[in-house]
Amino acid sequence: MTKRAQKKPTSPISKNNSQSSQSLQTTQINGSLKNSTTIALEQYFKMLNGHTPCNLYKLVIEEVELPLMKAVMDYTKQNQTQAAAILGINRSTLRKKLKAFDLIQ
Repeated sequence: MTKRAQKKPTSPISKNNSQSSQSLQTTQINGSLKNSTTIALEQYFKMLNGHTPCNLYKLVIEEVELPLMKAVMDYTKQNQTQAAAILGINRSTLRKKLKAFDLIQ
């Protein structure tokens, strides 16, 4: 008799961690977010024609934060507890940001 290797069932948590890890590796290899940001900033500086930018940090954060919030809320089907956990922020902080972007009332 030969013994068969039994495959352990994959839990949703380990599956999600595996997918997150794979996604992170893909981003690190392709540098998609990093490259997109670099390209956008290079274009922004070209448009300035030598003028000094003002409040650049705030501008970049605001430009990135809204689509991030929308994407995570869509992914969690509007579940704020899950969205806060995914983002690594407190649920009350998430609610404050969602209100600031008029994504909730």
